[in-house]
Amino acid sequence: MASISTIFSKSTPFLSQPLTKSHNSAVITTVSFPTNSQARRRNHRINSALIEPDGGKLVELVVPEPKRREKKHEAADLPKVRLTTIDLQWMHVLSEGWASPLRGFMRESEFLQTLHFNSLRLDDGSIVNMSVPIVLAIDDEQKALIGESKQVALVDSENNPIAVLNDVEIYKHPKEERIARTWGTTAPGLPYVEEAIMNAGNWLIGGDLEVLEPVKYNDGLDRFRLSPSELRNELEKRGADAVFAFQLRNPVHNGHALLMTDTRRRLLEMGYKNPILLLHPLGGFTKADDVPLSWRMKQHEKVLEDGVLHPETTVVSIFPSPMLYAGPTEVQWHAKARINAGANFYIVGRDPAGMGHPVEKRDLYDADHGKKVLSMAPGLERLNILPFRVAAYDKTQGKMAFFDPSRAQDFLFISGTKMRGLAKNKESPPDGFMCPGGWKVLVDYYDSLTLTGNNRLQEKVPV
Repeated sequence: MASISTIFSKSTPFLSQPLTKSHNSAVITTVSFPTNSQARRRNHRINSALIEPDGGKLVELVVPEPKRREKKHEAADLPKVRLTTIDLQWMHVLSEGWASPLRGFMRESEFLQTLHFNSLRLDDGSIVNMSVPIVLAIDDEQKALIGESKQVALVDSENNPIAVLNDVEIYKHPKEERIARTWGTTAPGLPYVEEAIMNAGNWLIGGDLEVLEPVKYNDGLDRFRLSPSELRNELEKRGADAVFAFQLRNPVHNGHALLMTDTRRRLLEMGYKNPILLLHPLGGFTKADDVPLSWRMKQHEKVLEDGVLHPETTVVSIFPSPMLYAGPTEVQWHAKARINAGANFYIVGRDPAGMGHPVEKRDLYDADHGKKVLSMAPGLERLNILPFRVAAYDKTQGKMAFFDPSRAQDFLFISGTKMRGLAKNKESPPDGFMCPGGWKVLVDYYDSLTLTGNNRLQEKVPV
């Protein structure tokens, strides 16, 4: 059995999209592959080279080591903008090139294109997908302090300069329009809106970003935070001729594993020689009832230790983006970012990036719209979208299996709510639903909440 250092070293990353369900939906997974005619239409060619980043080149915004001291000295005399935790997460995203070809927090033209077109038009006339605004809010006082300066220093909670924003542009922050167009509703209770927008400033500041040092969290998980460039190097080292990405913000159960292993099998049948899985848990802001990143990573570790997924064909890495829970709009961002990491296949499930309606007792988004939008989103034509087949617990086999409607009575659908309830009560799911080591981590997490009296354990802030 591989050691944890072997499985989760800096040489284990891969891509994906959220497989989470709404608050009351069943834990179901689905996968289907293109027919031969569909494959021809999407130009499936067996090519050993990784897919190019959006814009043709990764945009990395960390200042080179020899120039850092000079830049820090320069930043000390500039007007300052203090970043929130979510601002820092977006700065991390920008600094490593996940949003390539974006070069910093959005100026107004980029913000409006993102809101209204879910894409950006480049200087050469080409289109890249960009569906969520990556913006920095400031208040009236900060705007006055900046005045006519064309540079500002971005500082952490202790006023330490961590980045410089150049050639800045300040414009109004249309909060209602931003919320309505990103989430499709202005209903109260949207987690990201409550956390990052409602109390934010009435102005946005954009500009070209220079990050003074690589972002680190010092939480024991930095070795998993591989940049797109590091992921591409790892995938090339492994000889990947296909990269299929799987994003998730929940623990991995055996239905997920079935989906991922079956995807690899089908890619081999299509003629690829070495498809590599990018298992890519989201590492930024998540809502209060989601399992925190540190516990999810412990659970993923056990999944690999127990042999549910093979470490030689799986790269585990953390995607630093915050979670918006913006459904079909956000899932485009999740897919686009993985192109920049080298993925040419993206697994999409039921209700990706969705959640329950914050006011009404229903899902906020249609469960099928995410995969439909991905199949026709502007700027994502190069990415092959792999929608799931349904998987559920087969009582006759005692394991997760693809659902057979001809014997529907043999299948059990275990909802996310049911799974959390079992873990909180220290009860076991049916054998074969999740590996024992992974389930124990989940039970331990909910037990820790009981011991501390918290609803959720705090995550560390990037520094």
